[in-house]
Amino acid sequence: MDDRLTLLSPAKLNLFFRVLKRRPDGYHEISSLYQAIDLCDTLTLSLAEKETFSCNVFIDSSNLVLRVADLFREKTGIDQPFSFKLEKKIPLEAGLGGGSSNAATALWGLNQLMQTGIDEETLTKWAAELGADVAFFFSHGRAYCEGIGEILTPLPPVEAKPLWIAKPKAGLSTKAVFQALNLESLDSHALNDLENVAFKLVPPLKQLKADLFGLGFERVQMTGSGTAFFCFGSIKQPQLVDTTFFPARFLYRNERSWYKI
Repeated sequence: MDDRLTLLSPAKLNLFFRVLKRRPDGYHEISSLYQAIDLCDTLTLSLAEKETFSCNVFIDSSNLVLRVADLFREKTGIDQPFSFKLEKKIPLEAGLGGGSSNAATALWGLNQLMQTGIDEETLTKWAAELGADVAFFFSHGRAYCEGIGEILTPLPPVEAKPLWIAKPKAGLSTKAVFQALNLESLDSHALNDLENVAFKLVPPLKQLKADLFGLGFERVQMTGSGTAFFCFGSIKQPQLVDTTFFPARFLYRNERSWYKI
């Protein structure tokens, strides 16, 4: 048994995102098309004498990865501490699902590292206990998601043209966006019900979307709760002030293996 494993942890896009209703428990039921992309963090897991977590940037989501370890030990009965080293590339507060992806990657990795042989259907159920988006990453990279994101209908791979992710300096937490959401004022024609909410919270985002279209992109849309946009179009090297661009492609994984580039 290897005592170390290094895995890619991909970002996701919401190619459309509709909010259907607010449940009594405070969660919102959604309808969304999720797609993994090759903008990835890297997570290294290893056996340890004492549990540790380190990251190349300051984040407050380490507890989610450590919660994965706690959940894994609870479900399997294995009493083993782990070391986690996370190299972040996915922007924070972007709507790209970086934290959820890190959690899913940690769960898949621990199952491999400890050779526990838990099937992916069970891992998906465990993932749903960790967060609304975590279960998606146990699809093969493309899925229609319902409920709070945990009800998955896997979809076959679709080849798409390269795209760009545009991330402004401003960020938004998912919690803040949903707290500001007014279900009675949703635009029935919107592809992302959270986009206009984000525009109200951070007004420059609306101008950024217009500027992205001004560069010549054919489709520009905010992903998830923002503040990142995905942009389709034949633009070689886009540039805008105070905006970072990341090239990306759709990403998929094979049965019984994790995401690879």
